[in-house]
Amino acid sequence: MSHPQIDQQVTFLYTSDLQSTAHFYEEVIGLTLALDQGACRIYRTNDDSYLGFCQRENTPSEHENIIFTLVTRRVDEWYQYLLEQGVSFEKPPAINHKFKIYHCILRDVNGYLIEIQQFLDEDWFKSP
Repeated sequence: MSHPQIDQQVTFLYTSDLQSTAHFYEEVIGLTLALDQGACRIYRTNDDSYLGFCQRENTPSEHENIIFTLVTRRVDEWYQYLLEQGVSFEKPPAINHKFKIYHCILRDVNGYLIEIQQFLDEDWFKSP
């Protein structure tokens, strides 16, 4: 079985100061805000890639500070495919109502979090 399609990619980083981070990436770097989820802000870096920052009071350690997110409409297919490859999941597919996503979570061989997700409100990521 070949792997399902990946539509986009988001790298999420944590910050203890989302307001200052937003100012830096919007005003200094000049990235376009693609989606404001309240506790997370997602910026477009090109047509199909994004950088997200999420507010956390205590920023985690190195491996906990990065979430590599693959955006796809085929979360369940990815879950099944990776199970067949012997991958263990930290979280099976589920809806996250707070961020309006459907996702599952696993770790790579280095300990980094990989999130495979579908945005349930998909209008935000259409190319300009």
